[in-house]
Amino acid sequence: MVRASAVLASFLALPFVTALTVAQAPPAAQPDSAEVRRLLDTARKGAGADWVEAFDFICALNAGRANRADDPEIAPTKVFDNLYVIGRSSTAVWAVTTSAGIVLIDSGYPDQIDSVLLPGMRTIGLDPSQVRYVFVGHGHADHFGGAPYFQQRGARVVLAGPDWDLMENPAPAGRGAAPGGTAAPPAARGPAPAPAVPPKRDVVAVEGQPITVGDVAFTPVMIPGHTPGSMGVIFPVKDSGTTRIAGLFGGSILTPGRISDAGLRQYIASVEHWREVTRRMNVEVELQNHPMYDGFLTKLERLQRRKPGEPNPFVVGRDSYQRFVGVMSGCTAVQLARRSAA
Repeated sequence: MVRASAVLASFLALPFVTALTVAQAPPAAQPDSAEVRRLLDTARKGAGADWVEAFDFICALNAGRANRADDPEIAPTKVFDNLYVIGRSSTAVWAVTTSAGIVLIDSGYPDQIDSVLLPGMRTIGLDPSQVRYVFVGHGHADHFGGAPYFQQRGARVVLAGPDWDLMENPAPAGRGAAPGGTAAPPAARGPAPAPAVPPKRDVVAVEGQPITVGDVAFTPVMIPGHTPGSMGVIFPVKDSGTTRIAGLFGGSILTPGRISDAGLRQYIASVEHWREVTRRMNVEVELQNHPMYDGFLTKLERLQRRKPGEPNPFVVGRDSYQRFVGVMSGCTAVQLARRSAA
């Protein structure tokens, strides 16, 4: 069990800051201050050669972009002996096979169950009827969309308490957030779409308390910021029989320019908490449910070309993983510092 420190306990006890309710105007193009340049230099050095994509995505002026429901589909892929990925280049569903059935981490868009998720599972030999649990990284419809389908067929659904509340009481029209954590501009909304039907309240994930399914234990880590109940999940995977520890960060902020100062500060605290827990648990496999800044597509290509005995590209190593999370935190700090200097 992961034990939160006294400082962490105080942090988690604070009221959640609604990061999405105060949209920031994109910063004006101007030279970075000395402090911003210092932070950029630190983040750049931490990124090294292996996390340039993360640095460029998060640290850039007017950084990032939100995921889209029509982003390219990926070829359903077996990534490890017991881990598969299905979905789109910007919104991934991960499937873990255990001795007691299949565990999904996220479940995709609600209107893409029959067109993307189920056929993708069958393509790689996974029987949807064997899904026993669905872990939801955070309570937006592009992550919980398929959960009701599996719940109606007997699967348990796992979510942090605050995001059970979020799903059951979504933001009113005009104040909500588009998938990926950005408030949709009023002119771009048009008619409000029909609300996605969430799963019924079921298992409440608790910080550091593993949920064991068959022979695999999944440890939830609370990372509020993108939503009040965003969470990461740490679990073992098998690579040609060798056990590796994977960390899936389930609450990325993709477009920091639309998030309030308080929201970004909370997000940085959560990323630093994730960094400490993943260091302590020796995470060496980097995964995302929005894999838009971690070289995901390149890794998939390398995996397809992998020859026996060659390393798995998703095994980045403990040191590299910590540097990656450091880039997430450091580049978000850059975005805050730019506002102070404006």
